[in-house]
Amino acid sequence: MKILITGFDPFGGEKINPAWEAVKKLPNTIKGAEIVKEEIPTVYGKSADVCKKAIQKHQPDIVLNIGQAGGRFTITPERVAINVDDARIPDNEDNQPIDQTIQTDGQAAYFTQLPVKAMVENVKNNGFPAAVSNSAGTFVCNHIMYQVQYMIDKEFPNMKGGFIHVPFIAEQVVNKPNQPFMQISDIAFCIEKTIEAIVNFGDKDDLKAVGGETH
Repeated sequence: MKILITGFDPFGGEKINPAWEAVKKLPNTIKGAEIVKEEIPTVYGKSADVCKKAIQKHQPDIVLNIGQAGGRFTITPERVAINVDDARIPDNEDNQPIDQTIQTDGQAAYFTQLPVKAMVENVKNNGFPAAVSNSAGTFVCNHIMYQVQYMIDKEFPNMKGGFIHVPFIAEQVVNKPNQPFMQISDIAFCIEKTIEAIVNFGDKDDLKAVGGETH
C-alpha cells in the first residue's frame, strides 16, 4: 500500500503550518505502507493541481490531506466535503471566491472512503483527543478534500481519499489567549495513529461507534 500525505504551507499571516510540519515528521513506512509526503499551496485551484501531479507521479492507493484548523481542540478526520468555495479570507495568492461551485459536474458533496471512526478511536486509545468532523469549512481545506474526491469519482476509481484537520501548535498561540494547541510531535504521532487504522481496516467497513454531533 502506498499513501500520499499532503500538508499545506502557512497561510492567514502565520509563519508556520502545523499540517506540513507534522507530515514532515512522519516515518517513511507505517505498518508496511509506504508514505509519500508532499507540501501543497494554500491556494484554490493550484492546491488541486499540485496534488494531482503528485497522484500521477506516485500512483498512491490512498491520498490523505492534512490541514490546520485553528481553534479546534482535537485531531479531526473529516467525513464530508461540499461543492462550494466561500472564502472568509484570501488564499495565499489573494483569491477570495464567494459562493462558487468547485466542479460544475461534481456531486453536491463527497464522503471520504476512509474509516474515520476507527481513525478517531485509535488516536483516543493512544491518549489523545480526537473526533469525527462533519464540516471541513469552505476554505482551501474543504476545496482540496472535494477536489481529491472529484478525482476519485472521475479518474482514479480505485483510490481512496480523506482529510484530517489539526490544531495550532504552541508557537502560534503565544499572542492568541485561550486558543487550544498541541505539540508538533504529538500531532505527528496522532496522524501516524490514524494511518495505522487506515491500514488495519483496509477494505473493511468502518467501526460502528458513537461519534455524531447534535449541531
